[in-house]
Amino acid sequence: MFFRFTQKKLRHERVIGGSIFLFSLFRRDQPPEIKLNLKSMRFPSTMNRSYLIAPEALFVHCSIARTFVLSLMVSIGLSSANEEDPVDPLTVNDWPQYLGPQRDTIWREEGVALEFSKHQPKLLWSAPLGSGYSGPAVANGRVYVMDRQAKPYKPKDLKPGTNLNFVRATIPGTERIVCLDEESGKLLWSDIYEANYTSVFPYAIGPRTTPLVDDGIVYTLGAEGALHAYDAEHGMLIWRKNLISEYKFETPLWGTSAHPLIDGELLICIVGGENSTVVAFDKKTGEEKWKALNARSPGYGTPVIETVNGHRQLLVWDAENVNGLDPKTGEVFWSVEFKPEYGMAVGAPRVWKDLVYVMGFNGKSAAIRVDSEGRSAKVAWGRDLRKGVAGVMNTAYVRDGFVYSGGRKGLFRCIEIETGRRVWAAEEPLRKADGSGRGPWLQAFTVHHEPSGRTLIFNDHGEMIVAELSPKKYHEVSRMSIIDPTHTVSGRLLVWSHPALANKRLYCRNDKEIRCWDLSGGE
Repeated sequence: MFFRFTQKKLRHERVIGGSIFLFSLFRRDQPPEIKLNLKSMRFPSTMNRSYLIAPEALFVHCSIARTFVLSLMVSIGLSSANEEDPVDPLTVNDWPQYLGPQRDTIWREEGVALEFSKHQPKLLWSAPLGSGYSGPAVANGRVYVMDRQAKPYKPKDLKPGTNLNFVRATIPGTERIVCLDEESGKLLWSDIYEANYTSVFPYAIGPRTTPLVDDGIVYTLGAEGALHAYDAEHGMLIWRKNLISEYKFETPLWGTSAHPLIDGELLICIVGGENSTVVAFDKKTGEEKWKALNARSPGYGTPVIETVNGHRQLLVWDAENVNGLDPKTGEVFWSVEFKPEYGMAVGAPRVWKDLVYVMGFNGKSAAIRVDSEGRSAKVAWGRDLRKGVAGVMNTAYVRDGFVYSGGRKGLFRCIEIETGRRVWAAEEPLRKADGSGRGPWLQAFTVHHEPSGRTLIFNDHGEMIVAELSPKKYHEVSRMSIIDPTHTVSGRLLVWSHPALANKRLYCRNDKEIRCWDLSGGE
């Protein structure tokens, strides 16, 4: 059975269970094209009624085509009205988004072995992967991660001494979302789409954001603003939009990088453009629900929802201001100016009581104090570069009034959040095990393991460190290399991707592979 209507189309390639078929997304101003070769399409044996959401994905801009294909799929018996196979809810030990289940850099799973001299982690599997900074997300027995396929790019006709950190280039290539089996690393499905990068080329290696899994849907955001919602089980596209073209703003220098956030029925994204620095969409349809803020650049910082001085607020740090909003309506409660250099607001805001802590380039960190009504705020401290700790690519960890983070000059610091006072500094976490690997802008991702009271530090040399952190000192318990650094920046190899910790396992990636490590200690 074969149907065809004509229209100019945008090509997507879908892989499901090893089979490939093509479909089109339509523009409102063009007639639809439907090309559906049923004889050549092979579907997973588990396909059932839940798959009927697929037409909403394929023809989101064309209700006639959507209705036609939905009716067609029902009539030819691709699903059974009596079958039920709902996607299981997230398990308590999944890692469905950036920074963990509660987006707070805390791992709450028990029964994990974190002394490697006694229990050496075991590599369970690895799978090939392209380049990118996107961290893994783990949910419902599956691992989701993004990558990029592109030819190496070499700039031409650059003057000697040119600072490559600010040189844009148009680089052809594609972005991809892959879904892997959590137990084996086997590819279950993937989607690949064209994505020509226009950001600063030394860092244009792939997507920045971690996939977000919620209520049977996985959301992805590419470096050029391509926002997708997929059926998490089978990979069918539910809806998509390009934020840059829709909201009419230039790709940020280092790409679209802020990880999307779910709040109830809303998908909240840092976007850009006039009065749309932050936009909330209906998570099931992609329809805009509200938008707010008007920064000259959206920055790169991840939005979070926290309780600040007793008030639940959406915290957004753009290139100009730290902001507190109502996550349901987008109402702006307060804005405080705090500008990082080059708009590099990257780390997610952290909260301690009435203080909101932010840090970014170049040596910029601050604590913003929110009043008892939650509608006014001011800088408690942040104008003195001798205070605080200013990581660039990472989010700080805050506990009991103290902030722990890597920062400038290759130092991992503990500071007092009330005053910004530096309590101690340690070089060991940001160096290699042999003491080498010094540098001014070394990075580390930090996750606190709540049951043991220990903290995992993932440095950009590809090492995992288990440490005990307190205001008194830094104490290293264990360390091991978990993945090779593969990305070259300023003449050194590094890996800038936040790992996932789920079901007594560690998932990490570089520009060649994704790995799964067993941290159960052989239990």
